[in-house]
Amino acid sequence: MAKKLRIVPLGGLGEIGKNMTVFELGNEAIVVDTGIMFPANDMFGVDYIIPDFRYLLERQDLTVHGIFYTHGHEDHTGAAAHVAAALPGVPLYATPLTAALLEVKLREGGLLGKSPVNVFRAGDIIQAGPFKIESYHVSHSIPDCVGFGIHTPFGIVVHSGDYKFDNTPIDGRKPDYAKLAEFSRKGVLLLMGDSTNAEHPGWTPSEALVQDALADIFREATHGRIIVATFASHISRIQQIATLAKRYGRKLAIAGHSMTENVKTARKMEILDIDDDLLVDPGRINSIQPHQLVIMATGSQGEPSAVLGRLATGQHRFLDVLPGDTIVLSAHTIPGNEELVSRTINRLFQRGANVIYDPIAPVHVSGHACQEEMKLLINLTNPKYFLPIHGELRHLKAHQRLAIASGIPEDHTFCVENGTVIEADKHGIRLGKRVPGGYVFVDGSTIGGDIGKAVLRDREILSRDGMVIVIVNVDQRTGQIVGEPEVISRGFVYMRSDAAQLTQQIKSTARDVLESSRNGRRRERLQESISRAVYNETKRRPMVFSIINEQ
Repeated sequence: MAKKLRIVPLGGLGEIGKNMTVFELGNEAIVVDTGIMFPANDMFGVDYIIPDFRYLLERQDLTVHGIFYTHGHEDHTGAAAHVAAALPGVPLYATPLTAALLEVKLREGGLLGKSPVNVFRAGDIIQAGPFKIESYHVSHSIPDCVGFGIHTPFGIVVHSGDYKFDNTPIDGRKPDYAKLAEFSRKGVLLLMGDSTNAEHPGWTPSEALVQDALADIFREATHGRIIVATFASHISRIQQIATLAKRYGRKLAIAGHSMTENVKTARKMEILDIDDDLLVDPGRINSIQPHQLVIMATGSQGEPSAVLGRLATGQHRFLDVLPGDTIVLSAHTIPGNEELVSRTINRLFQRGANVIYDPIAPVHVSGHACQEEMKLLINLTNPKYFLPIHGELRHLKAHQRLAIASGIPEDHTFCVENGTVIEADKHGIRLGKRVPGGYVFVDGSTIGGDIGKAVLRDREILSRDGMVIVIVNVDQRTGQIVGEPEVISRGFVYMRSDAAQLTQQIKSTARDVLESSRNGRRRERLQESISRAVYNETKRRPMVFSIINEQ
């Protein structure tokens, strides 16, 4: 009797980012993608978020035969080093460019050579334990993208990866329609479809449209520099800019560590065609006339520490915005980053730049399918069941409605979030028990349990209301206060000049509490009393800390 198939989404369902899915047959498994997600505005101090893959670590009986990657974007590969460290020796499988980008991550994590990276090409078939994984080429916004047809005893599970049906792609490689039709003939049990643009009608425009818009910018920007901000892994966009720079007699500088490393890797693999004499070191750009220079930079999502964010605040170590610069944001804003991006654009305008972004001009098109393409994928594969993936809950719901309208019975569609198990056997597909599928926060070198909801809540309070520290010296023998209590404030009010009356009230409260409470919970009572006094006076709730020094 065939073992039950279990599909366990650990990331990407209910959010844009940290995509990761486990496929199991009995005690044997494979994983598709291990991505990261950008933190929301209220996740103070968090660098990024990775999937909660405790489920894999707790399943001691489970043998993971491989981790398969659809493409090289961070939301699909960014957690590779974290997962590889937790699952040592598990092989990684990826197309050439994706494999090279994974090796960079493993090298930076000190893991290169500890987890083998196996390279395959679109169209290749890989056997991993009981799974036969058939890859096929898809168009997206980075080269070497694939989807997977995962053969199981109950039919093929098609994982779309990130895709759109671009018939005029920049690299000339069109989607593999024939392979999708072949899957349909063999029998597709389940389609797992990218839902990012499920709310957008029609078709996603081709990358060729961006080529024309960028060419117009190069023709018109005759006096100043051109600075183009995009994702560090957007290799196709980097190639477009390099081609235009050569055509219009400009040198090209790459700014940003991650983009520089990706360009080195892609050039080495001959995926990027950029002549040596076209490139200029960012440290030498001041020797180039502004009208002869174009700069590719990171920071299209408004990240404060990225190149564009530092330019907007005038804090980059060797770059600055010059009047007459044309700055192009060639990326769509990821949900949740709208405020950061708007602030960056406004600051760049303030510094004298001409900022061009969508919808001002079509300088970026999505790499994800819109509704008509989603319908086409459903009709090409003709699945018995449908599972929307890769999207916030509203995207998943919209994609589910689209599948039902395309002829899939409603009870054969599943709109679920991370951790909800999908089970399949000879009788069909149903929902299983839920497993953990939440967030794991990465803050510097700290991962996981040290950064939780309580820590983030404290950071939110500190950022909103600040803190007050009261230091009191007490005679150890008599319990009497020695000297004046000291009041320190950070992020609340400036105690020395702005709040003399409040300062005196805090000191008076401290004396009253300590004189009436010689034993027991003196520190806790002091904090509670000061918190009440501060709130009654200011209607604000800063974090209050008390330090009692016994002398």
